[in-house]
Amino acid sequence: MVVILLFMTVMAGISGWWLLRQGLGAKPWLEVGIAGEADWTGPAPRPTAKLGLAAFLAVAGSLFALLVSAYFMRSGMADWRPLPMPAVLWFSTGLLVLSSVALQTTVTAARRGELDGVRSGLLATGVSALAFLAGQLLACRELGATGYFAVANPAGAFFILVTTIHGLHLLGGLVALGRTAVRAFAAPMAGAPEALAGMRLSVELCATYWHFLLLVWLVLFALLLRWTDDLIEICRALLA
Repeated sequence: MVVILLFMTVMAGISGWWLLRQGLGAKPWLEVGIAGEADWTGPAPRPTAKLGLAAFLAVAGSLFALLVSAYFMRSGMADWRPLPMPAVLWFSTGLLVLSSVALQTTVTAARRGELDGVRSGLLATGVSALAFLAGQLLACRELGATGYFAVANPAGAFFILVTTIHGLHLLGGLVALGRTAVRAFAAPMAGAPEALAGMRLSVELCATYWHFLLLVWLVLFALLLRWTDDLIEICRALLA
């Protein structure tokens, strides 16, 4: 429970820090007429979209925290047999890091009004994210081929559950990313600054979501690699 509470506290702190950075304490009704926001019907959707994402991240963070809790409780039982981690998981994790970095560079390009940078960044993000999902499938296939899923092993069930839930969240992010990419590639080069002013918020929200998924996966990957075994033993000793 100590680790779970610590994890949830960290996630809440990150969410709060991000919300403060977005300036949600500002008065949006005083921001009518800001240059570069002509594509929006009004100022309200901007903070509303950020609040909506923050609420979703809070729910998703709670779900992943429950997964971490389930791992801690189940891994202490006698029938738990840890799985060997396929090497492809290291490669796919690197791809997710690359995807997050590419999307952050896309945010920078959008703020500078560089349409070419936005297009290339969105494309790199999407390709690397799809490659990450392909790597997850390969890892599952490799473990299945060696027979680790053929026997009743809670570690195998946990691996499938973790990768599936995280993958579904990433697929949802790819849908939003795809819609933003369609707008970016349809925008004319002549009116790039004006077009990017209307889609900059979408790029920023996608980047925030991507960074969240990267953080969650790094935590889950550390669990799968059993880097936290010593931490688990310390927490059990404290609770004993």
